[in-house]
Amino acid sequence: MRFDLNSGHTKCISEDIKSNSMTVGKYSIVNPNDGSPLPDTHKLTVKATSPYGSSYHYGDHVESGNFAFTAAEAGDYTTCFWAIEHRPEVTLTIDFEWRTGVAAKDWSKVAKKGQIEIMELELKKLLDTVTSIHDEMFYLREREEEMQQLNRSTNSRMASLSLLSLVVCVSVAGLQLWHLKRYFERKKLL
Repeated sequence: MRFDLNSGHTKCISEDIKSNSMTVGKYSIVNPNDGSPLPDTHKLTVKATSPYGSSYHYGDHVESGNFAFTAAEAGDYTTCFWAIEHRPEVTLTIDFEWRTGVAAKDWSKVAKKGQIEIMELELKKLLDTVTSIHDEMFYLREREEEMQQLNRSTNSRMASLSLLSLVVCVSVAGLQLWHLKRYFERKKLL
């Protein structure tokens, strides 16, 4: 993905990552002047954090970088980019690639290391994809069960609250009738 960031501003990108999933990120500032080095105004501060605030990557005043980690817990992992304050304001164009799960593996290195034939490599890719889909299905099934449990408990609470509301209304109506009856009996209208 490619996005623009003005100096002095922040842009955060989050990705929902499962527990024990491999994650790889790569970022760089696009050079506005091809062939010449980046100006000093083109620097970033980058931080990648877990859903609970644990820092997985930090780069201060950098032009490019990459990070890789295995997610310890499931949730939304966030990568924030801060462009350094500069006057006059400068707009940075940033290339950012964030891959997780099977997409994060570098299959070319696997093929080179083991001298695996093309069919074996494709088979390994398919096996990892199937495993990833299988894990995702179990994760979704767990989430569905949690949502159903929440739905059941909410329904039972609503039923209890409705019953309580009905009892209160009937009690108040009974008290009003009793009070009016006593009032009219005292005034000798009944």
